[in-house]
Amino acid sequence: MERDDFIEMLAREGFQTTVLVEHEAGASLDDHAHAFEAKALILEGELTLGVDNIDTRDQPGDVFHLRANETHSERYGPEGVCYLVGRK
Repeated sequence: MERDDFIEMLAREGFQTTVLVEHEAGASLDDHAHAFEAKALILEGELTLGVDNIDTRDQPGDVFHLRANETHSERYGPEGVCYLVGRK
């Protein structure tokens, strides 16, 4: 998905806050949750999300969605990751 299309989709779906997030290469976060719903577009690098014992690898152009309070883990690829995320 393209960045402009993603931003339009977020607006249609009621995501009011948009944040650019970057994580360094090879870093990770163990299981955790956020109080907000998140939908993100990978811009650069790679992110592996672990949800319900299933890992999903996302790369540039991929979109991922997490429900509010959904427990997940994160692993960042060999070049790190940069993504644009809408929160609500």
